[in-house]
Order: sequence, then structure tokens, then C-alpha cells
Amino acid sequence: MELTASHWMYLVGTLVIIMTMLFRQNVVVPAIIMTFFVGWTYLGSFFEGLQTVFYASLVAAGELFNIFLIIAIMTALLNALQKMGSDELMIVPFQRVMKNGHLSFWVLAMVTYVISLFFWPTPAVPLVGALLIPVAVRAGLPPIGTGIAISLAGQGMALSSDYIIQIAPMLTATAAATEMTPVADRSFVLSIITGGIALLLAYLSLRKYITAPIQQSASDVDKQKAERKPIKKMAASYAIIVPLAFLGIVVYMVIAKFTGLVDSIEGGAGAALIGGTALFILIALSASTDWKSMFSSVSDHLVDGFVFAFRAMAPVLPIAGFFFIGSGDQAAAVLSLSEGATAPSFLFELVEAGQNYIPNNAFMAGFGILIVGMLTGLDGSGFSGLPLVGALSGALGPTVGVDVATLGAIGQMGSVWVGGGTLIAWSSLVAVAGFANVPVMELVRKSFLPVMAGLIISTLFGLYFF
Repeated sequence: MELTASHWMYLVGTLVIIMTMLFRQNVVVPAIIMTFFVGWTYLGSFFEGLQTVFYASLVAAGELFNIFLIIAIMTALLNALQKMGSDELMIVPFQRVMKNGHLSFWVLAMVTYVISLFFWPTPAVPLVGALLIPVAVRAGLPPIGTGIAISLAGQGMALSSDYIIQIAPMLTATAAATEMTPVADRSFVLSIITGGIALLLAYLSLRKYITAPIQQSASDVDKQKAERKPIKKMAASYAIIVPLAFLGIVVYMVIAKFTGLVDSIEGGAGAALIGGTALFILIALSASTDWKSMFSSVSDHLVDGFVFAFRAMAPVLPIAGFFFIGSGDQAAAVLSLSEGATAPSFLFELVEAGQNYIPNNAFMAGFGILIVGMLTGLDGSGFSGLPLVGALSGALGPTVGVDVATLGAIGQMGSVWVGGGTLIAWSSLVAVAGFANVPVMELVRKSFLPVMAGLIISTLFGLYFF
């Protein structure tokens, strides 16, 4: 198709935002300004361009509110556990394994990877974030290290292969008109290489910031005891009940995945189950602490949770809004187009227009597909670009002499590692940042070089060994 002025404006906006990120500046202002210019250019009205800025953040809020909600609920639950004193009792068993920050980094990565491989990162983040991040921080791992370990293992390594649920390789293989099994197998190998290198480099960069385990002073302990009600038996009970409740959810998901005894749980349904369970535990906790003030205390905890969630995620909304214009699924709502009108898909149309400029040799084709996958991931959905990279792989593979499944797996790595939530702030990465209590843009910056190194090496491996 023919590119219009609005396509070029969207491309300029994308480049401006990327350059702003590289210069370690906040990208909210560039995102708002470029959203306005894209809307003005496409709609031809200055005032409708202004409206586009508002609608972009509104649509982003609707798309991302499930992340807001799970952060708020789990934060409220943590606050209730802290008030009772169960939080310290609950983490005692983990302290035996997570004795220092170095071990904590790898334990976080391993647990997140296993859960995410079976159930995707959506339910893994609140589970690991609520139960293990406090342990890791106390063991000496800096908060940014907890976020990096979880995001690289979950949103990166596990989701990029999607080896168990296999939605990602199915999308790629279908578009490439090839068998799914080789795509899934090669994606799995490439994800392990990418994730292993990224985790190792991230760990090495964090080593100097890992401190000795935090020992509370006697005055701090006395102060905490004075602030808490002496409900030792009840606190111990909930220190057992809460982990068992979440473990029960994991067992339920395993049964649902491998048997037909219960209904299957996929994607956001797992997070919904965790959130609903957490709310009932919150009510029970508040009633056990002081049943007379239960109604007000539950409300107060939820308010605190939402304040925390919005403080963590609010800056992401204008950024996500800009990139949602590039997606045909959300562009109609952002641009407030009438029902039935054909919505533009700026990002994918730009990528399609540039595919003919990829040189006709194996090396450049492989890295060209990787870059295309990474660009399609900029809309915040790691899977939305898979049909495009699959189709390009099917078209380029026979021409350049590279197996179609290999090119598809490489493109899948680029799309999911970026869009799935390791290198962009307007994805589920905000949930990781929220639980780790670190700025999401700082998490992106710290992850950039390790992830890029992993993607480059895995691409070279795929081209030369598959």
C-alpha cells in the first residue's frame, strides 16, 4: 500500500521515542506530542488531534487496567499481611534457600520461568512478586535485580518459546505455511540461549550492587512489634494459609492443563483467579485482625493498593497510547473513527513497506526478520506481530536458502522478547516494576544490553546451526 503523511509522522514519533529512551530521558512528553501530530495529520483537524491525545491514554488505560487491578489487589493483600505480621513468618522457609542476593537472583529466575512456561507470565508475576521479592530484597538483592530476574525469565525466556501452551509457534508456523513442531523446537532452543545470556549478563552487571543480607536492628524490631497487634497464632496460621492457597491455584492450573478434570485456564484467567482469591484472603485477614473495623480496613488497604498501582503505571499510559495508534486493533478507538470505518495500522504497514529492502542473503535476512519482529513488538503485544514475521519468513526462506522454521523462530524471538515485556514500558513489564517497586523505564534500560546481546547471539546460532 502507499504510505501517507500520517505513516511517516508515526515513524518519526517512534524514532523520537526510541532516541529519548537511549538518552535516558522520560518519554511521556514526546509520546503525547507525537500522538497529537499523528492524530492531526491523519484526521486533518487540529481539534481532533487534541482529542486523540486524550483517547489514546483512555484506550491504553482500558487495555492495561487488568494489570492495574492485580497490582492493587496484591499490594492490598501484602499490606494486610504486614499489619498482622504474617509476612515475616511466611518468608522464613524461603530464607533457607535464598540466603544471599546471588542465590536469590537465580531462584527468582528459575521459579518464574517454570510457572510462566506452563501458565504464561500473567499469573506468575503476582505470585512470585508477592511471595519472593520481599525475601530476595532482604537477602541483599537490589529491587531492580528482582525485576530483571522476573522479567527476563518470564516475559522473555518462557513466553518467547511458549513451548507448553504453543500459541506463539502456532501463529508463526501458520503464517509461514510450515509445520509447527520445528518452529516450536527451534524457538525453545533460541529462547534458552537468549535467556541464558541475558540473565548471565544482567547478573554480572548487578553483582557489585548485591549487598549482605539485611539484618534488622533491635530498635526496628521493637518498633514493628509495637505497631502490630500481638496475634501470634493467627499470624502463623495465615503465614501457612496464604502460600497454600496460591500453591493450590498452581496445582489447579496443572490439573487443568494436563487433564480434563477441570476447565482449562489460559492467559488472563489465571491472574483473575489469583486476584479473586487474594480479595477473599484480604477480607479474612482484616476480619481476623479486627473484625469490628473490617469494612473500613479492607477499603483502606484497597485504596492504598490502587494509589500504589497508579503511581507505578500512570506514566505508561500516554506512551502505550501512542503505540496503540500503530495497531489496527486499537487505532479506531484512539482516532475515534466511526463504526465500520477502516482503521489504519501504521506500524505493520510501515514494516510491510520496508520488507523489500531486506538484502537477499541468509545473514541479512535473519537479522532483518529479527528487526522486523522487534519493531512489531513495539505496540506492546508480543504475539500481534507473529503473523507478519511468519509470513515474511515463509516468503524469504526459500529465496535466501534458510529454513523457514528457523527464520520464523528468529522473528518470534524478536517480537516476543520486545513486545512480551522486557524492552518496552507499555507492556506487562509495568506489573513487574510495580511489584519490584522500581521505575519501569529503569528496568527497561538495565535490561536493554543483556537482551540485545542474547538476541544477536541466538540469531547467529540459529542461522549457522539450524
